[in-house]
Amino acid sequence: MSQLANYINAKRESKPILSMTHVVYGYPTVEESLTWMGTLLENGADFIEVQFPFSDPVADGPTIVAACHKALEQTLSVEQCLKDIGQLAKNYPESRLVLMSYLNPMYRYGLDKLVERCAEEGILGLILPDLPYEQAGGLRAACDKHGIDPVWLVTPVTPKDRMAFLASNAQGFLYCVARSGVTGNSNHEGEGAQTELQHYLASIKSDSSAPLGVGFGLRRREQIKELEGHADIAILGSALLDAYNQGGQETGIALFKELFSH
Repeated sequence: MSQLANYINAKRESKPILSMTHVVYGYPTVEESLTWMGTLLENGADFIEVQFPFSDPVADGPTIVAACHKALEQTLSVEQCLKDIGQLAKNYPESRLVLMSYLNPMYRYGLDKLVERCAEEGILGLILPDLPYEQAGGLRAACDKHGIDPVWLVTPVTPKDRMAFLASNAQGFLYCVARSGVTGNSNHEGEGAQTELQHYLASIKSDSSAPLGVGFGLRRREQIKELEGHADIAILGSALLDAYNQGGQETGIALFKELFSH
């Protein structure tokens, strides 16, 4: 079993659901983003999904797109990002960090080198939403060699056979998008929507032995509670960034604690 899956399964023995927070590297500055990550880890975040920014982040909503564009006003280095995340991984061994980006900047850096460096820095997962499984043969081989988990995404509109294929090939965890569309907006509300979401997750579970992470549109404590027993990780992205933009780390941590207090 993968290092990520082992970590998730062990942590789940004492927690009904794990927390994954999303932070854009370099927003609003590199130093401030790293300080924010450290604060989240100090406050008990199980995971941080660190996004290396790209100018056209197709899966992301306006809040994260704006943060990426602001971050890219600086000259950012993939190599420095990996070193910085690696230092956090060493400083907070009870948590895990995964890298998320898009194919363009990672391809320019070199996918084989990327996976090797992730392994060296203790970054155990890699999320590239615009790289389909079938076109990722080289990446998958490098990940197998170095013990890194490529994380695949499924959505409610993924065709059933495709969903079953990706679910059965998931390793560290499978990223289950809670609704179609981009990150940020929350439209899976109400009892009917929750039942629909639970059926969707149950369908995925029937084909996957890997843990399930759920993201896109999570903003309220009730949404997190309703995932308990159906998923292993709740992923907090745009809502956390909105809170951070409104009141800095203090407001961001208040939201994190409100959503993940057990």
